[in-house]
Amino acid sequence: MNLRRDVFQAIADPTRRAILMLVASQAMTAGAIAANFDTARPTVSKHLQILTECELLNQEQSGREIYYHLNPQKMKDIGDFIEPFRQMWDERFNKLETIMKQYKSKK
Repeated sequence: MNLRRDVFQAIADPTRRAILMLVASQAMTAGAIAANFDTARPTVSKHLQILTECELLNQEQSGREIYYHLNPQKMKDIGDFIEPFRQMWDERFNKLETIMKQYKSKK
């Protein structure tokens, strides 16, 4: 049975978000990624596995090394999903700001 990991649970973890930021600009090996953290390499490998299963990272083999790089389409899909919520909250905060300014000017 092949279980899919939830992408939002994957990005909820601060270490996984940090890994995504690291590989956003360039492909990196697991060792290079692990060198940026104070955790054991197997722990970082588990994070990489989760990010790969969620398709947030892609793997590319070059000789004996496996390079991890960001999957921009998956990140765009997440952003597209979140955008309506961001717009809704922006509208609500703008309305609240207007109400507060009106209240303040009446004082």
